Amino acid sequence: MLLMGTITVLLTLIAIAKRYETRMVLCASGLAMAIIGGNPLGAMDAFAKAMINPGLVTTICTVMGFSFVMKYTGCDTHLVQLLTGALQKFSFILIPGAIFITWLLNIALSSTAGTCAAVGAVLIPTLIKSGVHPAMAGACIMTATFANVLNPGFPHAIFVANLASAGVMDVLANYTLPVLILLVAILIIMPLQAKLRQEGAGTFNCSEAEKTEKNEFRVNFVKASIPVIPLLVLVLATPQVGVLPNVTIPQAMIIGTLLGFIVHRKAPGEITKEFFNGLGSAYGNIIGIIIAAGVFTYGMECIGLTGSLIEQMKNSQEIAKYAACFGPSLLAILCGSGDAAALAFNGAVTPHAPLFGMTIIDLGSLATLSSTLGRTMSPVAGGTIICATLAGVNPIEISKRIAPGMILGLVLFLFMFS
Repeated sequence: MLLMGTITVLLTLIAIAKRYETRMVLCASGLAMAIIGGNPLGAMDAFAKAMINPGLVTTICTVMGFSFVMKYTGCDTHLVQLLTGALQKFSFILIPGAIFITWLLNIALSSTAGTCAAVGAVLIPTLIKSGVHPAMAGACIMTATFANVLNPGFPHAIFVANLASAGVMDVLANYTLPVLILLVAILIIMPLQAKLRQEGAGTFNCSEAEKTEKNEFRVNFVKASIPVIPLLVLVLATPQVGVLPNVTIPQAMIIGTLLGFIVHRKAPGEITKEFFNGLGSAYGNIIGIIIAAGVFTYGMECIGLTGSLIEQMKNSQEIAKYAACFGPSLLAILCGSGDAAALAFNGAVTPHAPLFGMTIIDLGSLATLSSTLGRTMSPVAGGTIICATLAGVNPIEISKRIAPGMILGLVLFLFMFS
């Protein structure tokens, strides 16, 4: 049975890497292993159990509902324009400035593709017009999109918090320092790489046809503030700060949504539709992958593969660490998404972290960060393709410039979670 399970898992990884529908692949392979293990109904029970996890569903759905409202009301656009407007006046800090602004916005906007579309549409042409090579311009935006791990609504942080019976903010606090250190490293590596490649400001001459009219967009400062208010509320409500009473993530997101209603002042029915569209999108796309990963995890347990892996890892903390660091990352590079890899690993292995001499939060954080960095440097990730399209270059050219910083990040995280 173990041999059949191993073959099934390998076929699953190949299918995901070939970009077959992730939920279909995970559910099918999990069910197949459950059938081999003699309990196909157990896989269906695992499916049903994952559907009604209140901690995951309410948090992730309200975050996505809030995100849809911010997009519909244009609040996210005003925030992007506010932060990028000043950058255009200081060409000497264009590359680190573009990275830092994208990084900040990615925390608030959370969605990688959404951030690349909203920020990239403004900053990539600005960088190119300032003489930055198009591939480097696209890489500056995409390389900063590992910041969404710091958003309290980040699904993997919520998943790990659930496993550890801890608060989401506890998980975020556990890996905030490594993420900040990586940001500093990226702010040094990317400008240095641009200099060595001779791709920095003033080195690329764009044609007159590529130069666009000056953007006359008028920023509404009130609208620009709305996307960051829920994050600010959550920080002020943490026990470490204690300025506000305890506020849950769904409560913070609903507060932000209500503020979106107020500042937009029109079409409340349409805003309501967008909020509930966001709930549905979150359930179908994000919770759907978590449900599928639960079926896959059950299949591994049913066939005995999880128990065998744990026995192998029991006597060596290093094996578990390396598996969490490089396994999800490699799969994320191949398939362009870190969701399947991180959820499958965290579902099957992370609950047993104490057996490997690690905490659930540490091992789960390592797998989560690993998958995020793998996705960030993947040439087939949605965000990379958006940046490549906006820059007019091959996605591989963007990934080549992002990879050094992300590989350094993997080594850094492996060291810091030792």
